Amino acid sequence: MLELTPEQSAKLGLELATKLQEHSDLEATLSVLVANHTSDKMLIQRIKKRKLHIKDRIVELEGIILPDIIA
Repeated sequence: MLELTPEQSAKLGLELATKLQEHSDLEATLSVLVANHTSDKMLIQRIKKRKLHIKDRIVELEGIILPDIIA
């Protein structure tokens, strides 16, 4: 595993924070849309797909920033 420079670490940390916030915002949006029962099913599916892609990136970033230490 390559060591990250402080700049790289800061950049990835900022991206992680942004993705976490975006994921949270999409979750809130989904909650409102589902609660209204009048929402477009295609819109809900697109939001769920986007949320899944963001979650995948979050896991990837966490793996880079906080790699598993095998003892």
